[in-house]
Amino acid sequence: MERERVHPALQRRSLVLVGLMGSGKSTVGPRVAAAVGLPFADLDALVESSAGQSIRELIGAEGEPAFRSLEAAELAGALGGPPMVLATGGGAVLSDASRRVLTDGPVVVWLQAPVDTLVARLDGPAMASRPLLDEGPAEVLERLGAERDPLYAEVASLHIDTAGDTPEGVTASILEALDELVAVEDSVETVAGDPQEGAT
Repeated sequence: MERERVHPALQRRSLVLVGLMGSGKSTVGPRVAAAVGLPFADLDALVESSAGQSIRELIGAEGEPAFRSLEAAELAGALGGPPMVLATGGGAVLSDASRRVLTDGPVVVWLQAPVDTLVARLDGPAMASRPLLDEGPAEVLERLGAERDPLYAEVASLHIDTAGDTPEGVTASILEALDELVAVEDSVETVAGDPQEGAT
């Protein structure tokens, strides 16, 4: 399928989706990518491809630190290439190195929803692929939100509340936010490039 023209906000930079598991990153990502004219990638899939095993298997065999190290390397590699839309895992912001990469160029969109919404979205087969939720999804997501929300806020360019919205609605909200971002950046560039007449 032929892609539309690349969105002006993403001519030279990627768009990265961050947020807790269940916030909609992997569901919304392909829709956003098609709308803005960029390829889509999922960071968890990149990690699994590199490791040659599932994330659950990787964490079970080598521990979470090994997983986070590989995750950070794959994130840096992905964002070092041509612009794309990238959905990250919920813990991608835990690494200092990853946060530096996320604040150095891409448009980062934080997708957020209440814990009860996240649990409902993750109910069923999706739960089995989430080893961090083995101790009880609601309690774990509450704890992860307290730990990670400040980090999402640190790296985010845009913040979208996905509660009660459809994937199409969230996609539309992201596109609207990108349009507003372009308008703000264009305004700043115009002011910076227009010296005041008569200045001494």
